[in-house]
Amino acid sequence: MHNERFERYYKTQKILPEGEWESFLEAMRTPLPTTFRVTGSRQAARLLNDTIKEVHVPHMANVVFEGEAVPPPTQIPWYPEGLAWQLNVAKKVVRKSPQFKKFHSFLVYETEVGNISRQEAVSMLPPLFLEVEPHHRVIDMCAAPGSKTAQLLEAIHAHDSMNASSYPSGLLIANDSDYKRTHMLIHQSARLPSPALIVTNHDASIYPAIKIPSEQIIFPSATKPRIAAKKQYQLLFDRILCDVPCSGDGTLRKNVAIWKHWQPMDGNGLHSLQIRILERAMRMLKKGGRIVYSTCSLNPVENEAVVAAALKSIPGFELVDMSSHLPALVHRPGMTTWIPTVDRNITTDFLTYKDYWDSLSDEKRKQSKMLESHWPPTSEETEKLNLPRCMRIYPHLQDTGGFFVAVLQKIPPPATSTQDVAKSDGKRHADAVDGLETSTVKKPKLATEPVPTTEEASDVQTTDDIDEELPDEAADEGTSSSATNSISQTTPVISPEEFKKQQKGKKQKGDGGAVHFKENPFTFVSPDDPIIQTCMTKLRLQPSFPAQNILVRNPEGDAVRSLYMTNDIVKHVVQHNDYIRMRLMTAGTKVFAKQEGVEAKREGVEAQFRVLAEGLPVVLPYIEPEAIIEADVGALKILMEAYYPLSSGFAEPFKSLIESKATGSYVVRFPPGQVHNATLTHELVLPIWKSNVSLTLMIDKKAKSALSLRLFGEDITAAAKDAARKKSEASAPATDNADAADDAITVDEVTIDDSLLSKVDDTAGTE
Repeated sequence: MHNERFERYYKTQKILPEGEWESFLEAMRTPLPTTFRVTGSRQAARLLNDTIKEVHVPHMANVVFEGEAVPPPTQIPWYPEGLAWQLNVAKKVVRKSPQFKKFHSFLVYETEVGNISRQEAVSMLPPLFLEVEPHHRVIDMCAAPGSKTAQLLEAIHAHDSMNASSYPSGLLIANDSDYKRTHMLIHQSARLPSPALIVTNHDASIYPAIKIPSEQIIFPSATKPRIAAKKQYQLLFDRILCDVPCSGDGTLRKNVAIWKHWQPMDGNGLHSLQIRILERAMRMLKKGGRIVYSTCSLNPVENEAVVAAALKSIPGFELVDMSSHLPALVHRPGMTTWIPTVDRNITTDFLTYKDYWDSLSDEKRKQSKMLESHWPPTSEETEKLNLPRCMRIYPHLQDTGGFFVAVLQKIPPPATSTQDVAKSDGKRHADAVDGLETSTVKKPKLATEPVPTTEEASDVQTTDDIDEELPDEAADEGTSSSATNSISQTTPVISPEEFKKQQKGKKQKGDGGAVHFKENPFTFVSPDDPIIQTCMTKLRLQPSFPAQNILVRNPEGDAVRSLYMTNDIVKHVVQHNDYIRMRLMTAGTKVFAKQEGVEAKREGVEAQFRVLAEGLPVVLPYIEPEAIIEADVGALKILMEAYYPLSSGFAEPFKSLIESKATGSYVVRFPPGQVHNATLTHELVLPIWKSNVSLTLMIDKKAKSALSLRLFGEDITAAAKDAARKKSEASAPATDNADAADDAITVDEVTIDDSLLSKVDDTAGTE
């Protein structure tokens, strides 16, 4: 954990006072504490947080391991409502101490079901500084692996109740340039299903303009008729997160390999890309909107230099002073001067870009990759830019990783009255549309084309040529319908086959061949479609259910197996943007799935759609209250102990109630109550499937196990019992031949039966 170049470079930059240097290096060589965040809706998060605080922490309060006291988990002081925790113990303590081992199991299960997020402390900062509200339109431009996206999604759903999601009017787009990493985003976001979520796959530096229908109703009297008649315009965002690719030397505490390979040129090559991403974000922001630019790098070339270059390039923005936003957060102000490195040797010879440029021969000037923006601005410019408003977090200040955050705001228009605000908004909309129509249009580069190199960047876009992508004429707003698997399609989309045909021969950097964009098209379903009407009837959904916002993702000719739900703004984005230009990975959340498989075939039941566990929070507010069945904690225990408990095995009145129901999907409410030593402290609402004689709790095995541990203090699920039995059988001593033969028959029969049930249970929970 030593690198002479690292120490010499950052001492030269004077990132810290001399007296703190040894403390800084000592912290950088110390393992990073384990940190985690309690996730989900605020009400649910508070309840789980109380469990940690009142049950688990006291249990670990007086642990002594090998003669030394071990500290229990502590709340991170600056995180709102104490919902983030830090655990600073050695791995051998977690493995061998019964108290910490039990807490570790709790963390593992709750993480797997999405109630807890293992996330580095400083990584939690950018979403907090964005201050997202449920109505905001937000984009996370470099989102994978998705921990920050999950935080933003929680802010969009801030008004959710314990078991039901709100139906927010806002939007969150999670984007990443890597196709495989976008699937990590989808997995992360599954912890909080949202009709407001879109995941896209684009190069953030050339993110395409998104079209939506015009939302302007009243225009100032001076507005040009052709602008007032405009049917669509570019979607601008209220909040944008730019957590950009960086050299990552702030993560040395967990990525120890960086010590060996770090060299002072690491940040130089990323500088140009970082500027382009930030400038693209600035072009997509509403006036009054906010951008958070962040890196896990300590290098000013990747931090203050990027912010300064973007502010100088695009007027109308300012840095926001957020130093008092999280009062308990210890940080340092942004730097105002630095000295870039122009080669592998750390040099202080060139204090300005002009000095450097004058020293080069004509041949070396052609080869130079250094830009003027690598150098600090002049003293006059520095004063105007307010670079000290940036925030630097160092490891020794609060036992974290290294991090950089800058908050930029697009200066809002002056307005002194409601009437002035309306006029200002109207003029802003008119100016935006007029500007898009009159600017010189360059053919936009698709994300399927090669990513430009640093040297090519100036040919890809200027600060004016990326927002022009809307056509002069309004798009055809009409819809067409065609029958596909009894689904009435109301959104004409290009098929994947046609897409691949049109993309044939195109290359993508790093792919080495034709583009592989495998996502199925998005097709909105008519509210009058028989499948939708059947779902409305069978599941007893209220007339207010937004049936017009249900979509399917099926190639033509395929049977419909899943239905997704979006809010209005997501629907507008899907309907008004080209399937070729807009690389959509997912939109909205899956809410219904067809119940097929072994049980349906065995009982000859006509295939029906059921409510998914992941979609239940979104659908629940629209289910008729009298259609929700009530049961007690005892019934919940039976549902967890067996895969298919018989209806006759439940106590009254639930037994008679459920036996009177037809085969199908139902929702059960479990109010607070007690059974034996288990106490349910808050209401639970879960989906079940009713067959002719049995029931199934329709949540996956991991969710069942986590719920069991939380409620009963042990894993009482059928899957856990099977796993324990098989483990016991595997370690049992050999018996005589006759006994072994008899046992083998029994074991084989049970194994086959349990395997089948396990497969059905998995399908039920993860469809």
